[in-house]
Amino acid sequence: MSDLANNIAIIEEPEETLSMNPRKFILWLFIVSIIMLFAAMTSAYLVRRAEGNWMEYTIPSVFSYSSIVLVISSLTMHWAYLAAKKDSFSSLKTAITITFALGVAFLYMQFQGWVELVNQNVFFVGNPAGSFMYIFTGLHAFHLISGLIVLIFSLVAAFRLRIHAKSLNQLEIAATYWHFLDVLWLYLFFFLVYFH
Repeated sequence: MSDLANNIAIIEEPEETLSMNPRKFILWLFIVSIIMLFAAMTSAYLVRRAEGNWMEYTIPSVFSYSSIVLVISSLTMHWAYLAAKKDSFSSLKTAITITFALGVAFLYMQFQGWVELVNQNVFFVGNPAGSFMYIFTGLHAFHLISGLIVLIFSLVAAFRLRIHAKSLNQLEIAATYWHFLDVLWLYLFFFLVYFH
Protein backbone atom coordinates (compact mmCIF):
# COMPACT_ATOMS: atom_id res chain seq x y z
CA MET A 1 0.00 0.00 0.00
CA SER A 2 2.83 2.39 0.85
CA ASP A 3 4.44 1.70 -2.57
CA LEU A 4 1.19 2.71 -4.27
CA ALA A 5 1.02 5.93 -2.21
CA ASN A 6 4.65 6.75 -3.07
CA ASN A 7 4.01 6.18 -6.79
CA ILE A 8 0.94 8.44 -6.67
CA ALA A 9 2.94 11.12 -4.84
CA ILE A 10 5.66 10.92 -7.49
CA ILE A 11 3.13 11.20 -10.31
CA GLU A 12 1.41 14.19 -8.72
CA GLU A 13 4.60 16.22 -8.19
CA PRO A 14 4.80 18.91 -10.87
CA GLU A 15 7.85 18.94 -13.05
CA GLU A 16 10.26 21.79 -12.53
CA THR A 17 10.15 24.19 -15.43
CA LEU A 18 13.12 26.10 -16.75
CA SER A 19 12.48 29.77 -17.13
CA MET A 20 14.45 32.70 -18.49
CA ASN A 21 13.83 36.39 -18.52
CA PRO A 22 12.20 37.15 -21.92
CA ARG A 23 14.66 40.00 -22.61
CA LYS A 24 17.62 37.73 -21.89
CA PHE A 25 16.13 35.10 -24.19
CA ILE A 26 15.75 37.66 -27.00
CA LEU A 27 19.33 38.81 -26.39
CA TRP A 28 20.64 35.27 -26.73
CA LEU A 29 18.66 34.75 -29.94
CA PHE A 30 20.16 37.99 -31.26
CA ILE A 31 23.67 36.88 -30.26
CA VAL A 32 23.21 33.52 -31.99
CA SER A 33 22.06 35.29 -35.18
CA ILE A 34 25.14 37.56 -35.08
CA ILE A 35 27.40 34.54 -34.60
CA MET A 36 25.81 32.85 -37.60
CA LEU A 37 26.23 36.01 -39.70
CA PHE A 38 29.92 36.39 -38.91
CA ALA A 39 30.57 32.64 -39.24
CA ALA A 40 29.08 32.75 -42.74
CA MET A 41 31.11 35.83 -43.63
CA THR A 42 34.41 34.42 -42.36
CA SER A 43 33.71 31.23 -44.31
CA ALA A 44 33.04 33.29 -47.44
CA TYR A 45 36.27 35.20 -46.79
CA LEU A 46 38.31 31.96 -46.72
CA VAL A 47 36.66 30.61 -49.87
CA ARG A 48 37.14 33.87 -51.80
CA ARG A 49 40.73 34.27 -50.62
CA ALA A 50 41.57 30.77 -51.88
CA GLU A 51 40.36 31.73 -55.37
CA GLY A 52 43.22 34.23 -55.83
CA ASN A 53 43.28 37.87 -57.01
CA TRP A 54 43.73 38.91 -53.39
CA MET A 55 45.25 42.27 -52.50
CA GLU A 56 48.03 42.24 -49.92
CA TYR A 57 48.09 45.19 -47.53
CA THR A 58 49.11 45.96 -43.97
CA ILE A 59 46.40 45.77 -41.33
CA PRO A 60 46.35 49.18 -39.63
CA SER A 61 48.18 49.14 -36.29
CA VAL A 62 45.38 51.20 -34.73
CA PHE A 63 43.23 48.04 -34.83
CA SER A 64 45.64 46.46 -32.32
CA TYR A 65 45.30 49.44 -30.00
CA SER A 66 41.53 49.50 -30.38
CA SER A 67 41.47 45.83 -29.35
CA ILE A 68 43.21 46.75 -26.09
CA VAL A 69 40.69 49.56 -25.53
CA LEU A 70 37.80 47.13 -26.00
CA VAL A 71 39.31 44.59 -23.57
CA ILE A 72 39.67 47.35 -20.96
CA SER A 73 36.03 48.29 -21.58
CA SER A 74 35.03 44.72 -20.73
CA LEU A 75 36.87 45.07 -17.43
CA THR A 76 35.06 48.32 -16.63
CA MET A 77 31.74 46.71 -17.57
CA HIS A 78 32.47 43.90 -15.12
CA TRP A 79 33.35 46.54 -12.52
CA ALA A 80 29.89 48.06 -13.11
CA TYR A 81 28.28 44.67 -12.49
CA LEU A 82 30.23 44.11 -9.27
CA ALA A 83 29.37 47.63 -8.10
CA ALA A 84 25.66 47.01 -8.74
CA LYS A 85 25.78 43.77 -6.75
CA LYS A 86 27.18 45.76 -3.80
CA ASP A 87 24.76 48.69 -4.28
CA SER A 88 27.73 50.96 -4.84
CA PHE A 89 25.82 53.44 -6.98
CA SER A 90 28.64 55.93 -7.45
CA SER A 91 31.01 53.22 -8.74
CA LEU A 92 28.24 51.79 -10.92
CA LYS A 93 27.67 55.11 -12.68
CA THR A 94 31.40 55.74 -13.05
CA ALA A 95 32.05 52.28 -14.47
CA ILE A 96 29.23 52.49 -17.03
CA THR A 97 30.37 55.98 -18.05
CA ILE A 98 33.97 54.80 -18.53
CA THR A 99 32.75 51.77 -20.51
CA PHE A 100 30.71 54.07 -22.75
CA ALA A 101 33.69 56.42 -23.26
CA LEU A 102 35.95 53.49 -24.16
CA GLY A 103 33.34 52.27 -26.65
CA VAL A 104 33.29 55.68 -28.32
CA ALA A 105 37.12 55.69 -28.34
CA PHE A 106 37.06 52.28 -30.02
CA LEU A 107 34.75 53.57 -32.75
CA TYR A 108 37.01 56.58 -33.32
CA MET A 109 40.02 54.26 -33.61
CA GLN A 110 38.13 52.10 -36.11
CA PHE A 111 37.51 55.20 -38.20
CA GLN A 112 41.23 56.01 -38.03
CA GLY A 113 41.90 52.46 -39.21
CA TRP A 114 39.70 53.08 -42.25
CA VAL A 115 41.60 56.31 -42.95
CA GLU A 116 44.84 54.33 -42.82
CA LEU A 117 43.38 51.75 -45.22
CA VAL A 118 42.44 54.50 -47.68
CA ASN A 119 45.99 55.87 -47.42
CA GLN A 120 47.19 52.40 -48.49
CA ASN A 121 44.77 52.53 -51.45
CA VAL A 122 42.56 49.85 -49.91
CA PHE A 123 38.97 50.73 -50.74
CA PHE A 124 35.58 49.15 -50.23
CA VAL A 125 35.35 48.40 -53.95
CA GLY A 126 38.09 47.22 -56.24
CA ASN A 127 39.35 44.07 -54.52
CA PRO A 128 37.55 41.57 -52.27
CA ALA A 129 40.33 41.79 -49.64
CA GLY A 130 39.48 45.41 -48.94
CA SER A 131 35.74 44.81 -49.21
CA PHE A 132 35.83 42.12 -46.55
CA MET A 133 37.90 44.32 -44.23
CA TYR A 134 35.39 47.16 -44.45
CA ILE A 135 32.40 44.81 -44.10
CA PHE A 136 33.83 43.03 -41.04
CA THR A 137 34.87 46.20 -39.24
CA GLY A 138 31.79 48.16 -40.34
CA LEU A 139 29.29 45.52 -39.22
CA HIS A 140 31.05 45.16 -35.90
CA ALA A 141 31.04 48.95 -35.48
CA PHE A 142 27.29 48.98 -36.21
CA HIS A 143 26.68 46.37 -33.51
CA LEU A 144 28.94 48.27 -31.13
CA ILE A 145 26.82 51.39 -31.66
CA SER A 146 23.79 49.33 -30.61
CA GLY A 147 25.80 48.27 -27.55
CA LEU A 148 26.44 51.94 -26.73
CA ILE A 149 22.70 52.59 -26.92
CA VAL A 150 22.10 49.72 -24.48
CA LEU A 151 24.75 51.29 -22.20
CA ILE A 152 22.96 54.65 -22.30
CA PHE A 153 19.74 53.01 -21.11
CA SER A 154 21.67 51.27 -18.34
CA LEU A 155 23.32 54.51 -17.31
CA VAL A 156 19.95 56.30 -17.13
CA ALA A 157 18.58 53.39 -15.07
CA ALA A 158 21.61 53.62 -12.76
CA PHE A 159 21.02 57.32 -12.18
CA ARG A 160 17.37 56.58 -11.37
CA LEU A 161 18.54 53.87 -8.93
CA ARG A 162 16.71 51.18 -10.89
CA ILE A 163 19.82 49.00 -11.02
CA HIS A 164 20.82 47.55 -7.65
CA ALA A 165 21.61 44.25 -5.97
CA LYS A 166 17.99 43.06 -6.24
CA SER A 167 17.43 44.34 -9.77
CA LEU A 168 20.31 43.33 -12.03
CA ASN A 169 18.51 42.12 -15.17
CA GLN A 170 19.04 45.28 -17.21
CA LEU A 171 22.72 45.48 -16.32
CA GLU A 172 23.23 41.76 -16.91
CA ILE A 173 21.77 42.13 -20.40
CA ALA A 174 24.00 45.13 -21.13
CA ALA A 175 27.08 43.35 -19.75
CA THR A 176 26.40 40.13 -21.66
CA TYR A 177 25.97 42.00 -24.94
CA TRP A 178 29.03 44.16 -24.33
CA HIS A 179 31.27 41.21 -23.46
CA PHE A 180 29.97 39.38 -26.52
CA LEU A 181 30.86 42.33 -28.77
CA ASP A 182 34.34 42.40 -27.26
CA VAL A 183 34.87 38.69 -27.88
CA LEU A 184 33.47 39.06 -31.40
CA TRP A 185 35.97 41.82 -32.19
CA LEU A 186 38.90 39.80 -30.82
CA TYR A 187 37.80 36.87 -32.98
CA LEU A 188 37.58 39.09 -36.08
CA PHE A 189 40.88 40.82 -35.37
CA PHE A 190 42.85 37.60 -34.88
CA PHE A 191 41.06 35.99 -37.83
CA LEU A 192 42.08 38.89 -40.09
CA VAL A 193 45.64 38.92 -38.79
CA TYR A 194 46.08 35.15 -39.18
CA PHE A 195 44.34 34.76 -42.55
CA HIS A 196 45.48 38.07 -44.03
